[in-house]
Amino acid sequence: MTEPTDIKSTAPGVAALSICESLLLALSDLKLISPREVTGILEDAAGAHHENGTATASTELDREVVIVIDRIIAAGKTSFRP
Repeated sequence: MTEPTDIKSTAPGVAALSICESLLLALSDLKLISPREVTGILEDAAGAHHENGTATASTELDREVVIVIDRIIAAGKTSFRP
């Protein structure tokens, strides 16, 4: 079971992720950006979290962020189709 403090500290990140996913889907649905551009945006976001050569706690967080974004990209292969 997740501790209440963990939920409160995690909720803003989950909310931000949900908002961003919804915005990307809406932009794609409205044909303001292509599915390829959606994937590019997500790849750029993941790229910002790739290892920078330091062994710190943030590096572990960065790896987890990349995993989450990669999962969104994989799921988006069907969601972002025109």
